[in-house]
Amino acid sequence: MKFIADSMLGRLARWLRLLGYDTLYYPRIDDRELLRIAREDERVLLTRDTRLVKARGLKNFLLLTDNDSFKQLGEVISVLGLKVNDKLKDGVSALSLSRCAVCNARLAAVRKEEAKAFVPEYVFQTSEAFRKCSGCGKLYWNGTHPEKFREKLKEILQHKNGI
Repeated sequence: MKFIADSMLGRLARWLRLLGYDTLYYPRIDDRELLRIAREDERVLLTRDTRLVKARGLKNFLLLTDNDSFKQLGEVISVLGLKVNDKLKDGVSALSLSRCAVCNARLAAVRKEEAKAFVPEYVFQTSEAFRKCSGCGKLYWNGTHPEKFREKLKEILQHKNGI
């Protein structure tokens, strides 16, 4: 499933990317252009704009009701039945590190030695797996940010499942 998020949903776009979902986000996009891309690319439009979802011919959309980005994420997961994989594979979290949270491009594994010049010494010493964005070049590793996101995601999923 592919998404496009309106200009009010930048954080939600980031969280969906961290889950590995192809999510376009443009902070300053015209509504017509947003709708055109959604239709042409067969993307689900994520929005909080009640006027936008009334556009003629728009079929694939989710009108979100909450202001909180994590609650929005829970709503998207629940309503659209998204699959969320929280297991580790080869030391890399499957819920993160497949798409760049910044630009949405795919991430590729890089050898530890290749990352050495671009990460703090502590990170180099304590991390085994590194991924690099094919678009903007940003480096990712399994540090504290993915762990905090996993914890928040567990809360969302527990709430969704009524646990």
